[in-house]
Amino acid sequence: MTAIDKALGISPQVLALRAQRMNLLSSNIANSDTAGYKARDIDFAAALSQAEQSQGRFERTHSAHIALSGSVGQPDVMYRVPAEVSPDGNSVDPTMEHQAFMENALRYQASLQLLDSRIKGIKNAIKGDS
Repeated sequence: MTAIDKALGISPQVLALRAQRMNLLSSNIANSDTAGYKARDIDFAAALSQAEQSQGRFERTHSAHIALSGSVGQPDVMYRVPAEVSPDGNSVDPTMEHQAFMENALRYQASLQLLDSRIKGIKNAIKGDS
């Protein structure tokens, strides 16, 4: 693990997980009227825990490949247990999906601001600014 990896901490992984979750939630919203579509999501806490455990480890998936330190693997995508399934088999609750999307978007923005402040701190340390 490099000094920059240590300084950034888990912020890059959190940002990547939030982006992946945003894609899933937006897909759920877009398919709210698609017959048979099953709402999907990730267990963010479990994915974050996995990212924390693998932080700074190098994993090779092929002899010619080298993973970047701190990279996030794909979290397990699960089907959401619906409160009610529509007659056409769709399990998306648009109200719940919009709420989850907005909460995730706010947390994504907060994670982005935290990462930005850490990067600015590293830049200032390199320049010698205080």
